[in-house]
Parts: sequence; C-alpha cells; structure tokens
Amino acid sequence: MYESANESARKRLEVFVGEWTMVAGPADGPPWPGAGRVTFEWLTGTPLLVQRWHIDLPEAPDGVAVIGCDGMSDTFYQLYTDDRDVQRIYEMTLTEGIWTLRRDGDPFAQRFTGRFFEDGSTILGRWELAEDGKNWKTDFDLTYTKVA
Repeated sequence: MYESANESARKRLEVFVGEWTMVAGPADGPPWPGAGRVTFEWLTGTPLLVQRWHIDLPEAPDGVAVIGCDGMSDTFYQLYTDDRDVQRIYEMTLTEGIWTLRRDGDPFAQRFTGRFFEDGSTILGRWELAEDGKNWKTDFDLTYTKVA
C-alpha cells in the first residue's frame, strides 16, 4: 500500500513525541544551573510536531517550534520562536539516529547535531555557530532525556 508523505514524516518524527528534560552547558564544562523541560506533541489533525520548552534560567529563552515536512522535497523544517522575539527557520534532517538543524544567514549561521541513544531515551547534542558563516565554534552542549 502507498504511504503518503505525511504518514512517512509522521512515522519518522514519532521518536520525539513525549516529555523530555534538558541539560545545557559549555562544551566539556559543568551544566548551567536551572532545570529545562521540553515537550513534543502533534498539532491536532496535522502532520506537524509542536515543540515547547521552558528553562528555569532567566538568561535562557523559553520558546515554541513547529516541525513539518515539505511533502514534495521530503525536507523537514523547524519554524522557531522564543520569548526574546527571535524567529528563525532551520532546515532539519533525521537520519539513522542523527538529528540536525541548520540555518545560514544573519546575524550568524547556526547548526545543531544530536545523536539518539539506541533506545531513544537520550539525545546528546551540540549547538555551534559561525559568525562569518564558515568557521564553526561550539555555542553549547545540550542533552535531552525522555521522561514520559
């Protein structure tokens, strides 16, 4: 039977659905203070995944992102917004347990690479930025742990 692009995208994104804790900090350094929570849930009646996060650290933004797939190109995108009034669009991949987000443009290029543990309970990730669009440096490390 033929599987629609929406069904295929939904199956691939299902690994995110649920509640997760987040721990962030500098590369190879101690985690920053403050607990973080993130939820991923389906937007009712659509193949869109809504990601919401809250971090108990005043300097860290809370936010919402919507993840969806362009059915014609089979490319995922994340539309991001946070409480600093920042909005961004990231191109996203999810292949063989590796989750990537990437954005080129002002004021700097960004990329995220997260690796799922085999059981899907943890994602170890790193955000990087390139102020000149070419030379990447670590912004911070981020670990997601699934709790429900």
